[in-house]
Amino acid sequence: MPQPVIDETIAFVPVRIAVLTVSDTRTAHNDTSGDTLAARITEAGHVLAARKLLRDDIAQIRGQLAAWIADPDIDCVITTGGTGLTGRDVTVEAMTPLFEKGIEGFSALFHQISFKSVGTSTIQSRACAGLANATYLFALPGSTGAVKDGWDGILRFQLDIRHRPCNLIEILPRLTER
Repeated sequence: MPQPVIDETIAFVPVRIAVLTVSDTRTAHNDTSGDTLAARITEAGHVLAARKLLRDDIAQIRGQLAAWIADPDIDCVITTGGTGLTGRDVTVEAMTPLFEKGIEGFSALFHQISFKSVGTSTIQSRACAGLANATYLFALPGSTGAVKDGWDGILRFQLDIRHRPCNLIEILPRLTER
């Protein structure tokens, strides 16, 4: 895989990111995936604009996502949890109807990276991404390892305006073009 290129001549632009943990079993005290994601976001220089933990409930998840999508102070939402195959895993069902455009390459690349960590078990994840009201939405699995794979392997670069040859932040102002 090609090594990421960061152009240090370009000024870093902090992205305002909301984090949603979806889980029936985690609490604010043991949300290791959410903690890992929040730490990586702030360590990278971005703004943790909001953070919430919700149970696996389609209506609650969709309502929170819709509120953040409508908030002009949030550029990106990253969820962790609820992307598996069990009956309670409903993050994908809550999120995808909100997409104006899907970002299919995110899932493909996530699985490629995840395969190196967990082998064929990566097929049990329905990680996905899309765009709604000029807000990026990413759904990561709930394990800390999957959060690290998604952030370290994809999002930290695509959410950095200095990443070359291109990134999601440089096109952020153009997402509302018609």
